[in-house]
Amino acid sequence: MRVAICWGGVSGYMAACWRALAARQGIDLLVFNFQRQIDTAFNDEQVMAGVPHATLPIDQADSAAGATALRKIILDHKADVVSLSGWIHPAYVEVARDPALAKIPFVMVMDTPLRRTWRQKLARLKIGSYLDRMSRVIVPGERAWQLAKYLGVPEEKIRRAMYGVDYHELQPLHAQRINRGGGWPRRFLFIGRYAQEKRVDVLLDAYAKYRTQAQDPFPLTCCGMGPMKHLLAGREGVEDLGFVQPAEMPRNMLNAGALVLSSEYDPWPLVVVEACAAGLPVVCTEACGSAVELVRNDYSGMTVATANVDALAAAMRWVHDRHAQLPEMGARAQQFAAAYSAQAWADRWERILGEVVR
Repeated sequence: MRVAICWGGVSGYMAACWRALAARQGIDLLVFNFQRQIDTAFNDEQVMAGVPHATLPIDQADSAAGATALRKIILDHKADVVSLSGWIHPAYVEVARDPALAKIPFVMVMDTPLRRTWRQKLARLKIGSYLDRMSRVIVPGERAWQLAKYLGVPEEKIRRAMYGVDYHELQPLHAQRINRGGGWPRRFLFIGRYAQEKRVDVLLDAYAKYRTQAQDPFPLTCCGMGPMKHLLAGREGVEDLGFVQPAEMPRNMLNAGALVLSSEYDPWPLVVVEACAAGLPVVCTEACGSAVELVRNDYSGMTVATANVDALAAAMRWVHDRHAQLPEMGARAQQFAAAYSAQAWADRWERILGEVVR
């Protein structure tokens, strides 16, 4: 089965999934991305090692030239099935409508949650024919499943299988954390963009309030970059590591005792899945879509009201007061994350794409 996956960007977790799928007997995979223009040291080629892939400049993503070039890539690969990333790039939408590809089945991935905005209410009018072209719509979890249904996609076409993580790399961290000198770390970890949607301001205010309530408070390590970076400077107990390459992230997870995420909009954050895979309890806001599948209150972590400093501070205090229970919570978190391993992802995709091709 010759598969062309047209994605929305490069990431360490998806590269692990693509490698797992490419290794399957009978799968000839090509992953396509428009080359991002970003101001980080993120090395796409290094992350994509071992994954057959092709790229085009990002400025072609919304052009007829980009659609034409992508059509050639798909035809040259002799794809039996093509996966597209939502309607993020106009070139992807045009490819699905291309008469030269009319005999090839398409599937689409989307992680946008149901919000019932006017834009979503009108979306069916704008992209209805594009959705109808798809043999399957693949979503990460319940909230995006609800949007797909809201947009008129029949239930029999929707599959929960969009994302996976490198579980086998992260899973040993739980035992390593238990056996390390000094015991389970007393440290919070934040991973994400320093941007408004992540509400770094709420995180920092909640952390400052937590420090006033706890004896010997945990430090907070932050990994990321973005326009709100200046807010971290000079904050007591806060360590800013800046942008961290994916290969270096397990070491930071090893040194942490719990993940904390303060987003006000986060469709299905993979960092929650990765933290659970690494055996970390998770504290996050209700806005974090992956919490629906991964976080169980008072069992593997805690979800709190969005943009609420007091609620987030109380949850951090809750973690602090249960330090002795964190290893058990982390072990429970791993059980939920195991379902999202790269191998499990490849199993699902091989089955779904096989359904479509047959």
